[in-house]
Amino acid sequence: MKTNPSSKKQSVLSLILFAFLISTNAFAQKTVNASDIMRDIKNGKDIAYNNVTIVGTLDMTYMEDKLPDLPKRRWYKNGGSNSIEEQIEVSISFTNCVFQDDVYAYIHDEDSEYTFVANFEDNIKFTGSTFKGEALFKYSDFERNADFSGSKFQERTTFKYAKFDENVSFANTTFREDAIFKYSEFRQGVSFNNAAFEDDLDIKYTKVKGEFDIAKMTVGNDIDSKYTKINGKGFTSYLLKSRN
Repeated sequence: MKTNPSSKKQSVLSLILFAFLISTNAFAQKTVNASDIMRDIKNGKDIAYNNVTIVGTLDMTYMEDKLPDLPKRRWYKNGGSNSIEEQIEVSISFTNCVFQDDVYAYIHDEDSEYTFVANFEDNIKFTGSTFKGEALFKYSDFERNADFSGSKFQERTTFKYAKFDENVSFANTTFREDAIFKYSEFRQGVSFNNAAFEDDLDIKYTKVKGEFDIAKMTVGNDIDSKYTKINGKGFTSYLLKSRN
């Protein structure tokens, strides 16, 4: 029985088209808009994503939503504060994800002079993920476990003044630019095991209670550890003790 060449060609074309549609659909499923994530957080939904690319600025402070309703220079009256805080009550989990744009838990708006901060009441997890834009967590309170292990920070990042109440891990994490942990507090220890700081590491005034795991940690340039306290001892004293 002879096969019609035209039918065979159509079958091949159909298979190619089918494969293209499947691959296109799979690609679409791997891209998530940051605005959709922000909407779900605001609606009280737990966040859990694996192997996706997040497109757009992920602003967990919700600055744009809050600015129109804020009075001008309110904090100058009666000793008020210019800090506007957002309490994130849901758990957040990103595994092997790529953040194409900025991730903000802190924004200082120069026009209004308000400072917007996001605090996290539940577990937060950014493991094996890549931050291609800024990642700012300045002043954030982490009330539960915080896990950034295996992630890559490619641009400016800061955890300045951040407070970590429970377990914290930056193990196997890479920081391409300066990493700022100045004035941060780790109340139940922290792991920087095998973390790579390719530029400067600022832990000035940092306080750590509990285990301080810096085994195999590398720093490309300078470490500023002035006034750092590890279980009540200076950073240099801690290093000397850990080597003995």
